[in-house]
Amino acid sequence: MSDTSLIGVLRERASLQPEDIAYTFMDYDHEWDGVATTLTWAQLNRRVRNLAVEMRAHGQIGDRAVILAPQGLEYVIGFLASLEAGIIAVPLSVPMIGQHDERVSAVIRDSAPSIILTTSAVAGTVAEYAAGSDDAAAATVIEVDALDLDARRKALSSREVKPETAYLQYTSGSTRTPAGVMVTNRNLTSNFEQMMCDFFPHFGKVPPAGAHVVSWLPFYHDMGLMLGIVAPILGGWRTVFTTPLSFLARPARWIQLMGSYSRVVTAGPNFAFELAAGRTTDEDLAGVDLSDVIAVWSGAERVHEATLKRFAQRFAKANFSESVLRPSYGLAEATLYVATGEPGPPSVVSFDPDKLSAGVAERTTDGSGTQLVGYGRPVEPLVRIVDPETRVEIAAGGIGEIWSYGENNCLGYWDKPEQTEHTFGGHIEGPSEGTPAGPWLRTGDLGFLSEGELFIIGRIKDLLIVRGRNHYPDDIEATIQEITGGRVAAIAVEEDRTEQLVAIIEVKKRGETEDDVLENFLNIKRDVASAVSQIHGISAADLVLVPRGSIPITTSGKIRRQSCVEKYGKQEFARLDDKVPTA
Repeated sequence: MSDTSLIGVLRERASLQPEDIAYTFMDYDHEWDGVATTLTWAQLNRRVRNLAVEMRAHGQIGDRAVILAPQGLEYVIGFLASLEAGIIAVPLSVPMIGQHDERVSAVIRDSAPSIILTTSAVAGTVAEYAAGSDDAAAATVIEVDALDLDARRKALSSREVKPETAYLQYTSGSTRTPAGVMVTNRNLTSNFEQMMCDFFPHFGKVPPAGAHVVSWLPFYHDMGLMLGIVAPILGGWRTVFTTPLSFLARPARWIQLMGSYSRVVTAGPNFAFELAAGRTTDEDLAGVDLSDVIAVWSGAERVHEATLKRFAQRFAKANFSESVLRPSYGLAEATLYVATGEPGPPSVVSFDPDKLSAGVAERTTDGSGTQLVGYGRPVEPLVRIVDPETRVEIAAGGIGEIWSYGENNCLGYWDKPEQTEHTFGGHIEGPSEGTPAGPWLRTGDLGFLSEGELFIIGRIKDLLIVRGRNHYPDDIEATIQEITGGRVAAIAVEEDRTEQLVAIIEVKKRGETEDDVLENFLNIKRDVASAVSQIHGISAADLVLVPRGSIPITTSGKIRRQSCVEKYGKQEFARLDDKVPTA
């Protein structure tokens, strides 16, 4: 390809393979089995260019365009048209009807868009967010599906100088207010090349011919955007996608789509694997063959080895191979991808829990202890473990902050120079041989290297320090989830000037009578208290049983632990265990 920008590659695909299908959207809202709508490369390119012309009538190069559209072909067209127009795209989720979405409002205040791209179905809901505030003018709302994008229009000049920033990927806000990560075209192509080298070493480090992407991941999240829109264009893959709600309503759809195409590449967060394994019936699997699935990326949240095993075992009868499961680590500030394991069954290693609490990763020889999933041996981008205070590298086996270096690291945060310098301007003191001094991306994640392999502990800001010992909330949550099967938030709250462990646990009411329900809750609390004490050597000050959906999460499904601390302190959780005796 002579032009390696995302839009340049799209133009060439439209020229070289105009009639090949590029995107298929499966709409399950109107038909239970889905209705497919397709776009060829030529159709996609034509509609992208025409929408770009329309956008430039309402905005200039370097302006921002927020995308507030339902997941569908219009979203794909809107994102790519923004890049074609030289207007910085801001992918977001559609606000819920009848509810004000403060995150959307915050992003619009921060990015000050001149355009909001949407569809006629939700234009009424979106309109309230277009009004200007303070010094910002009102944004023009464009209903993409109401335009004739197949008509002949004079295209924009391909010689225009576009802004370095292609789009703003707003962070999920698990530990802070959302910030817009400035992503460039070079970030995209670099990260794609890194992913291909690591995901497909057994295919010559290039995307295999005839590959299909299958996805339900939201386009406003970095993994969904890269998998569903960016990678297929750069790799020349065909994409089949649906909506997150269609997956949640019937997780078997994901599995069935995976079995319907050749050379399938797909991805999901840990909870999706749990849902698919637990809610796909044998009837759903009738006639499904998963033998041609070549890569399934698990990322966006902590990967649990037990979940991957359940998933592989559940779908083994449909010829699914555990070897295609690829635990992956990344973050929006790195465009998306940082590291993954090698092809083959996921690597799982046991470590001494007491040593982990002391900041040292020591493998156990008998398989006992804390089991962690490995994320491979990072080569590109580079990864180092660094003491965040002294900025000195930590030797293998020592726990510290994960720092990453590569062309995939983004420019910084939109209009936030101090945050940008802190996060993207890391410099290592006295770097080892082969290690650049900087600038490094400070990920905010704790981890370590053991025998060259990367392991993730969790977010630095979420670290629990109880009675002088470090405890990692992800590990405690994993222990409790194996008992309860629901979402869990392990948090630290201050009581009598010391930090105490509190676990917020989502459960279902089970039992025919009120006494049966209370007895079940009591058993859950006893089992959880015992497991946490035995496995982690800590007593929980409080175990809070709440209904499903009570724990606040980010748009990508991560637990917002700081919000949990605030809600707990204000007694805002609707407890189900008020009448349950202390476990």
